[in-house]
Amino acid sequence: MPKKFVSIVIVPNWKTSFRTINIPQKAVRLMIGAGISFLVLFVFFLLDYFSMTMTKARYRELLKETAVQKETIATYENTISQMKETISNFEEYARKINVLAGLQSAENLKGEPGLGGGEKVDFNHAPQIKNVEPGALQAIKQRADAVEKNLNYMLHFFESQTAVLATTPTIWPTVGWVSSSFGPRIDPFTGRNAFHAGLDIATNLNNPVVATADGVVVQVGFDKYKGNYVSISHGNGFSTEYWHLTKYAVRSGQKINRGQVIGYVGKTGKALGPHLHYEVHLNGKPINPIHYIIEE
Repeated sequence: MPKKFVSIVIVPNWKTSFRTINIPQKAVRLMIGAGISFLVLFVFFLLDYFSMTMTKARYRELLKETAVQKETIATYENTISQMKETISNFEEYARKINVLAGLQSAENLKGEPGLGGGEKVDFNHAPQIKNVEPGALQAIKQRADAVEKNLNYMLHFFESQTAVLATTPTIWPTVGWVSSSFGPRIDPFTGRNAFHAGLDIATNLNNPVVATADGVVVQVGFDKYKGNYVSISHGNGFSTEYWHLTKYAVRSGQKINRGQVIGYVGKTGKALGPHLHYEVHLNGKPINPIHYIIEE
């Protein structure tokens, strides 16, 4: 059987003769098949290229969204952490006010406050904020509502108890820092265990010392241990003492108001350096002054 050809005639425009190229029909079919295959592969490549381009663009968008979400979650976590700290401060404040109101004893100050209303929430076991779960926000809201109800109750209570509040030692007697707390300690002079019945507040020599509540000066004087000291009776079982003064600025029997200067920080008596030894007594018994200080 003779072979079939496809003839291509080439006629140059500068010659009268022409040229004929004979291509076997089988070769033509192979070229057409190869062309179609190339075209299919090229179209597939274009589709894959556009698909990859769109995927990369979406991936970049997702990265941006993820970064924004992480930043938002971090902001939520930081905000909630600050809210937890703020509410804890309010709870501590509420505990102290409960003590002042006589609704809770100073010995139980570290326990749960007597909150007026609201369900008790164990905030330490509140849902974690990893995914900003609504339960954590609900726990904060419940706790804040409980503190708010308690403080509102205390506000109305103290509106009718202003005289009692005025005679309760609730402010710092001087500006400084606590160098020795109330309770057991090692005596700096003997090196033995001893009970410290007040607060030692280290500060600058001659800093003013103020009365921490309204009252009457019952005694001023000098003692080899106390140095120059002032003792004030505030009523309702409260009294305060201020030791190691350079000098005192009041006299026995004088009525004084909260915040009034009664003397100046010194190092008289049994003192290693300038500081104020401050005591609060309730019914003759020394108590921790920190439990009653609400001024921050």
